[in-house]
Amino acid sequence: MARSRTSKFDASEAITNELIRIIERGVLPWRKPWTAGGSARPLRHNSEPYQGVNNFLLTMRTVMAGYTSPFWMTVPQANTLGANIRKGERSSVVVYYGQSHKQAEGDSGAKDDSSEEARVFRFQKSYRVFNADQIDGLPDAFYPDACPVPDHTPSAPIEHMQTFFDAIDITTVFGGTEARYNPPVDKVFMPAIERFKNPLNFYGVWAHELAHATKTPHRLNRDYGLSRFGNTAYSREEIVAELTSCFLGQELGFTAHTLELNASYLYHWLRVLRSDKTAIFKHTADAQKACDYLIARSEAGRAGATDQAA
Repeated sequence: MARSRTSKFDASEAITNELIRIIERGVLPWRKPWTAGGSARPLRHNSEPYQGVNNFLLTMRTVMAGYTSPFWMTVPQANTLGANIRKGERSSVVVYYGQSHKQAEGDSGAKDDSSEEARVFRFQKSYRVFNADQIDGLPDAFYPDACPVPDHTPSAPIEHMQTFFDAIDITTVFGGTEARYNPPVDKVFMPAIERFKNPLNFYGVWAHELAHATKTPHRLNRDYGLSRFGNTAYSREEIVAELTSCFLGQELGFTAHTLELNASYLYHWLRVLRSDKTAIFKHTADAQKACDYLIARSEAGRAGATDQAA
């Protein structure tokens, strides 16, 4: 009698299908303002922040489940701390990227141990984590107090955010009612902050448009093919800009925002996710690069201004 085979778990497919189900409801949960235990980013058990796709996934799950702790850990990590997962709690899938080396083969096909050349193989593994809110017996440090939400004057600049964006060496022109990046002139065009009742939305939109500006060849050289409004290349770039705004907002205190959130915008996500189960991994990686780039440019701009003033 033939032994039945258990199908191998496909983390990319499971995560992508989860995202599709959520977006089909018409929501982008990572846009909801949140902090958990005073942290704007999910944390590993050792307080190291998650990055890239795991940051995005656990941010979304924290918001949707209403967790108040930013900490996530595996079952063995919890057990090492003398804690236990509560019965009936469901885990969250995250991924790990690594690489291994295989020794190059000689002309005869045998491994050439004397050769220093090796082929690099990149791989993805998945593992499961639980939020501290799902675990009994953890030390109190895993349940930090929430920070008060600051009040901001309507339609007025927020000093630390304004300073950050002003230092980035990408020209932004203010005026009108549209927000866009114009590649031929390499400029971002933004409505004035006075048009935004909530100034956090102003910075969320500005981050989105600056993210588009990072794609140029003299910056990050990000290219998904010929982009026309509504096609797949256009949709992919929109997802990267959304995620960049999400990641940058975690650093500064705003959430991703666009001037219009409608069926067309949600369709950008759905068409890409349905056609490519690896898309969210590629685009969160590109968004993390764009976020890191903008942070580096802002730091360089502020350092230069300090040197000139000295």
